Amino acid sequence: MLTRNDIVEKALALDFGDVGFTTAEPFEAQLEYLRNHQQEYGWTEKVGLGLMAGTDPRAVMPAAKSIIVLLESYFREAFPSTLEGHFGRCYLDDDRVTKDALALRIKAFRSFLREHGIDSKVPFNLPHRAAALRAGMGTLGKNALLYSRRAALKSSWVLPLTVVVDREWAPDSPSGGLGCPDWCRNVCVAACPTKAIKGNGAIDPRKCISFMTYFGREITPRELREPMGLYVYGCDRCQDVCPRNLSWLSRERAMNARAEAKSKDFDLRALLHMDGAFFKSRVWPHMFYMSPNNLWKWKMNVARAMGNSLDDSYVPDLIRACEENGDDRLRGMIAWALGRIGGSHAKGALERLLAGSSGVVREEIEAALGRA
Repeated sequence: MLTRNDIVEKALALDFGDVGFTTAEPFEAQLEYLRNHQQEYGWTEKVGLGLMAGTDPRAVMPAAKSIIVLLESYFREAFPSTLEGHFGRCYLDDDRVTKDALALRIKAFRSFLREHGIDSKVPFNLPHRAAALRAGMGTLGKNALLYSRRAALKSSWVLPLTVVVDREWAPDSPSGGLGCPDWCRNVCVAACPTKAIKGNGAIDPRKCISFMTYFGREITPRELREPMGLYVYGCDRCQDVCPRNLSWLSRERAMNARAEAKSKDFDLRALLHMDGAFFKSRVWPHMFYMSPNNLWKWKMNVARAMGNSLDDSYVPDLIRACEENGDDRLRGMIAWALGRIGGSHAKGALERLLAGSSGVVREEIEAALGRA
């Protein structure tokens, strides 16, 4: 008979940072929260995330009796600074499409369970942080992220992974609440430029930079463009400033070879001028929340980042992209970026583009030229 200790030993042998157990009871509090915050989370159902359905593990596996929670640290190696400045770290070595790293370890863990007669499911929409808290594996931060009790020096650089199983084990004692030190003066709240973080362990996802980079459907609102800074996909600001993360951040670490190998494909110029084939083969396997149909959104994010860089060497690329792309959301952001960078070259390009423009593109050009 497989014991809890056997499972813990196997998980640690597979290089997971921590493992915990909880029941397969529904996450009633999570469901109630989602119901009461439809204004912030209603969009998740429209895009197929199924968060409400995921609050009942037995909807995923009718025979579910326990949940095993594995903690994975996704920031054990260093990433190229050219990538860290534009992309959230949790995406820089993400294998949910390629399935050639973490997925293999999860598969090995599930095979181990299967060899002992245990069926399992790994649902994408089960509330992972809530499961980790119920398994006693950490506390929340004011930024709504999970902070580990034992893994990664008790930092938030962890991903909780839920494995629903048809075998019952005694659950661990729940943990919860805010674990932030009393002396912390809400640095994550202050550092969030879009005011997404509420400071009480909750967040408005619609204002989060990560949300806006891959789920926003229209041109980014003008008042949020400068605050979003140089991020193209994801964001780590609240984690970078958090005092609970300093010990992990200060560690010396070897370079992540997988991330380093693909860094040239994620150069801003390469992304701004990429075609569908480049996206499908080089970008989508690593950062997949946007489909090939949303290439405009990737390029719009890149144009905004270029504008916020204030680097006038990007002006020729922005002009070229405006001439070669027909999506008005992208072209409008390019106009904003040219105005943000400024200078005679950018101004001359905006004046030339103004003549044949209309709608949102014309509005953005006029605003960039100070004529709005």
